[in-house]
Amino acid sequence: MSTTCHPHSRYILSTRTDATCYPEAAELVLRWAKAGESRYVSVATVNNVMEAYDSPEFREVMNASDLVTPDGMPLVWGLRLLGVRNATRVYGPDLTPLILDRAARTAVPVGFYGASRPVLARLIRAVRQRLPALEIAYAYAPPFRPLTPAEDEMIIREINASGARILFVGLSTPKQERWMASHRGRLAAVMLGVGAAFDFLAGVKPQAPRWMMRAGLEWLFRLFREPRRLWRRYLKHNPRFLALFTLQLLLGSLDHDRPPA
Repeated sequence: MSTTCHPHSRYILSTRTDATCYPEAAELVLRWAKAGESRYVSVATVNNVMEAYDSPEFREVMNASDLVTPDGMPLVWGLRLLGVRNATRVYGPDLTPLILDRAARTAVPVGFYGASRPVLARLIRAVRQRLPALEIAYAYAPPFRPLTPAEDEMIIREINASGARILFVGLSTPKQERWMASHRGRLAAVMLGVGAAFDFLAGVKPQAPRWMMRAGLEWLFRLFREPRRLWRRYLKHNPRFLALFTLQLLLGSLDHDRPPA
């Protein structure tokens, strides 16, 4: 990753977060896509950071990302507290349509990997209605089980043969990040792990009001909507993140801009 593109990076609980912005992130993705480079972009929330804190293997996956955007407001605030005063949020469901629009205007083919078949079908209809000039070269909803090596090789061949240069991946964290890391160098595309963006853009799930997003309360909205699926994630990770990041600040380490040892 070139430090000239997004020089302000910090390590929040040993996970790298890049203080990028929407235009910069979109420009990077389009530049890599036009060059046919194999890259992956992670949009990070507290969930990503805490999963990485608990798993050194997943931490390596996150820190090896070509770009890690601060998807959640707690990470934006963390960047600011670590000295990046102008840090802003780069939210997956907002970054996705921006990149799609730029891909349509520059004739860069895109693909979608993830979600269920009904959700994926609705997503594609919504995207085509909004951007009729966009070339959707590939779309696949994988089964909710591990793929066999033969199935995975077939998918790699199909994606590469499709000509898609940007691949949006919606498998949820940490599955999507691990999938992207394992396919870098095997797919001639820039992969973006955008998680719930598929559901939001397809219109199958509502997004939190903007005021809740700005206040860092989107997690509360999502917990209220899906308590059975999300309660463990938020009640386990959020309090621990607050306590551990407070400890990181109190210790006053000088190495927030360096990789962990």
